[in-house]
Amino acid sequence: MEKRAAIYCRLSREDDNLACDEVSESIQNQQKLLCEYAKKNGFSVYCMYVDENYSGLDNTRPAFCRMIEDARCGRFDTILCKNQSRFTRDMETAQYYLNELFPLWHVRLIGICDGVDTNDMKNLRLRQINGLINEWYSEDLSDNIRQILRDKMMRGQFIGSFACYGYTKDPDHLHSLIPDPPAAAVVREIYQLYIDGFSLSKIASLLTKKQVMPPCFYKIQQGILFQTPFSKNKITDEADGKIPKWSASSVRHILTNPVYTGTLIQGTTKKESAKSKKRIKLSNTEWIIYPNAHPALISEDIFCEVSSLLQKRRKKNKKV
Repeated sequence: MEKRAAIYCRLSREDDNLACDEVSESIQNQQKLLCEYAKKNGFSVYCMYVDENYSGLDNTRPAFCRMIEDARCGRFDTILCKNQSRFTRDMETAQYYLNELFPLWHVRLIGICDGVDTNDMKNLRLRQINGLINEWYSEDLSDNIRQILRDKMMRGQFIGSFACYGYTKDPDHLHSLIPDPPAAAVVREIYQLYIDGFSLSKIASLLTKKQVMPPCFYKIQQGILFQTPFSKNKITDEADGKIPKWSASSVRHILTNPVYTGTLIQGTTKKESAKSKKRIKLSNTEWIIYPNAHPALISEDIFCEVSSLLQKRRKKNKKV
């Protein structure tokens, strides 16, 4: 009877802190190793499933989920991976699939480098120990990364993926922000217009009329891989020939963001746990605030004046 195998490869930055160009090569090495094993041991390869830059604690990995569904449907009888940690670093997930579902589905998991084989009952304790060690590793690594990032924030280094509108990352120091001249000019104009008596909606209308790109669309236009559901709508608008519109909320966000005074505010949320993607908002007493972290686009005096005007006009609108 033909032995059909699925090959599963995974690598994330949590494993080796590899540079992007090394990641693909490492995936290729896993594939080569597993293909050689399959050929030597008489397996025909049904499919290769590859997840790059996904944590072993993430059970929503796209290739992993496709593989699990194919396993449930009986499309292969064996999963080959380099070791158990490639399959998962979560002990509960390992227990659920390796000891409960896979036996029901008649699916075997082989970790060719760590000796894991679910067909070998003597192997059970090894799998349990591996599961515990793999989960501890991820938790320790998560704590270490969190501390490293916190240290950077405490030193006034920017750790975000994208610079906010009006700034760009310094190409010589990626943890520093420098003004982005075209967008910085728009930010200054917005502050001045508000001081001159323009409302949020009037400023938004004026910028739209002048065909100034809104922040999210501007970033995409600059080649930055930045998308939100809102920015996707803007892309559709452009394809339809419509001019992207500014909103009053975008204007308000710029007028209330202290980053434009040179102050960095970071560490406002944290992950619920190493296993969870959910983030929890922190009390502002826990935020990391670093003044004079980068060149200011507006002065503290102007920011305070605008903050005061926002408050007064809000109260006035409520009375009306």
